[in-house]
This record gives sequence, C-alpha cells and structure tokens, in this order.
Amino acid sequence: MQGRDPKRKIFLIATEESGDRLGSALMKVLRQRLGDGVQFEGVGGRTMAREGLKSLFPIEELSIVGFAAVVQQLPKILRLIRKTADAVTEAAPDALVIIDSPDFTHRVARRVRARNPAIPIVDYVSPSVWAWRPGRARAMLGYVDHVLGLLPFEPEEYRKLRGPPCSYVGHPLIEQLSSLRPNAEEQKRRDGEPPVLLVLPGSRRSEIRHHLDVFGSALGRLQAEGRAFELMLPTMPHLESTVREGVASWPVKPRIVVGEAERRAAFRIARAALAKSGTVTLELALSGIPMVTAYRVGAIEAFILRRAIRVSSVILANLVIGRDVIPEFLQENCTPEMLAQALEEVLTDSPLRRQQVEAFARLDAIMSTGNKSPSVLAADIVLATMRKGRQVG
Repeated sequence: MQGRDPKRKIFLIATEESGDRLGSALMKVLRQRLGDGVQFEGVGGRTMAREGLKSLFPIEELSIVGFAAVVQQLPKILRLIRKTADAVTEAAPDALVIIDSPDFTHRVARRVRARNPAIPIVDYVSPSVWAWRPGRARAMLGYVDHVLGLLPFEPEEYRKLRGPPCSYVGHPLIEQLSSLRPNAEEQKRRDGEPPVLLVLPGSRRSEIRHHLDVFGSALGRLQAEGRAFELMLPTMPHLESTVREGVASWPVKPRIVVGEAERRAAFRIARAALAKSGTVTLELALSGIPMVTAYRVGAIEAFILRRAIRVSSVILANLVIGRDVIPEFLQENCTPEMLAQALEEVLTDSPLRRQQVEAFARLDAIMSTGNKSPSVLAADIVLATMRKGRQVG
C-alpha cells in the first residue's frame, strides 16, 4: 500500500462471542498489514472493542435462545438487520466481512449487495451447507465473493455445490493446542486411576436441560456396574447455576469447574468424555480424549432435522476425520443404558477407544495450515478480495 493512499475502511459484523474472537484476531493482523491506513467499523463484542471497534449495538441484544424467543423478538431482530445494512451502505467500505451467525449476517449481506453491488463481501465461517440446506451455497453466489472455511473439507463442498470460492484458512482450535494437551505431569494423571471422565452437556441452557437427566442416569448406571471414575463437569460462569441445579439429583456428583482456564485444565487430565455433539467434539479430539456423544432436542426440531440433514454423522470430529469413529446416540437412542455401555468401552482399552486414539492422531496433519495461522490466512484473502474489488455492470 502506498503511503499516500486514503484509509481503507473495513466493516465487520460478528454477533456471537466465538465470532467476536475471530474478528478480533483478524483485525489485529489487518492492522499489522495496513498500520494507520485502516479504519474499522461494524458490530462486535468485547475482544473486537479492544482492537478499536466501536460496535453499532451491543451484541448481547441478539443473545436469543429458542424458537419461541426468536418469534417474540423478531421485530427487534429485523430492525437490527435493517440498521446494520443501512450503516454498511452509508459507510461504503472497501470490504464487508461477515463472521458466522448466518441467520443475521447473511440477511445484512443480501441487503448490502442489492444497494451497493461494488462492496466486496467476505464470509468468515461457512454455514453448514454440507450438513443441511445445500441450496444456500448456490444462493450465496449472489452476495458473497469469498468464503473463509474453518474445516478442511469445505472448499470441495462449495465446488460441488457450485457456491462462491471457498478457501480453508484453519480452525482457531489449531492455534490453541498447547492449552488442550497435557504436559508430562498431566499425562500421568490422564493415565492414572481412577480415570477422569468429563461430562459436557452443552453450552446453552436449553441444551443443558435436554441432556442433564439422561447423562446423570447413564453415569449412575456406570457407577452401579462397578466402574470407578472421577467425574468433572466444566462450565462457564453464566451457566453455573443452571448446571448446579440440574446435577443436584444425580446419583454420582461431579466436580464442577468454572471458567475457560479451569475447563482447559480438565481437558488436559481427562481419560474420556460424555459430550453433547457440537464443536466440543473437535476440541476433545484435538485433545486426544476418546468420547461418547449424544444429542436430544424437542420433537418438532427432531422432525425437521431428520428430514434436513444430509451427512452420515452430526459429529464434527467424524466429518473432519472422514470416518465415523465416534459413536453418537441421537434422540430415542440417547438412553442411559446405551450411553453407559459405550462409556465403559472408551474408559477401558477397547477396540473403540483404540480406534478413536489412532484417528485423533491424524488430525494435526488433516487440519494443518502450513506455517501460517488462520487469522493471517484470513487477512490475506480479505486484502486480496478488497484490492481486486468488484466489477459491476
């Protein structure tokens, strides 16, 4: 960039904590590249604010969980979508970067593209087009110029689905391996007796309530069958009261650890885990922890998902590995009996445990981004897309 160039304006939109962290890391690299020649505007949380972003509105306004709550808050959500799209159009940035939260960010992007087709739009974190609603990939051609994928198989999926260009930039977890894997002392505890068993019922209150009863019954059954273990349940401060209330009736009481540092410390000594399916399965796999996964939702949501899902597994780690090595117990199969039996296997030197350990050992190679971090690769593509611009007309 020439010293006389005007400031480059980049508008970023992140409405969840995970997206806020991605946005913050991206902003840091972009500022390293452009120095004082970049100006940020947009929507973000605390970590993006530390990088100099003044958010258009607090992202907590979009912390809405559950279908009924979404319906009730719909006028507010639509107002914020309009407000954000208006702000982007008025700013006329050199690039718009939308980060995850597709139900919000893609609606903004479509409005912006309709009003000013010259603004390049980069989508950081692909929607799950490979799991359900594959038609979204083709539709995104109309309002996204480049997708930054967190998972190594995503570029090929976009090619097959005829979506916009997609590049694998790497998952943020690959930059956090040292905090997930044990040192020599922690490895001794991981291998020691009784084994540490993690229980991870979800990251939202609704998920926790759906899973706590069946998880507690499964763990009680496992203990009643003579299996010894030390039970740990990591959670975050805003969920602690929900968790403590939910486990009060469990026949085997977990040690509840609160906060991200304590959570990672528990991962480093754990022998096995019982987890609700989601991103945590990839975190556990990168930590080298064999697991049993489960997922329960309401009847209406289950009916919709059964007809929508187009992959053989809903377990993220299975999809990245390319084989269904982690057992998943969904809906009516999510029973105390089935969970307890599978947990017995991953706690002992069984074929199931060995299969998982061997598969997890390949993840570093599968998810490698070479010698560049995800945020650096993402910044490279944002800058290239920005410089290239969009030819309109």
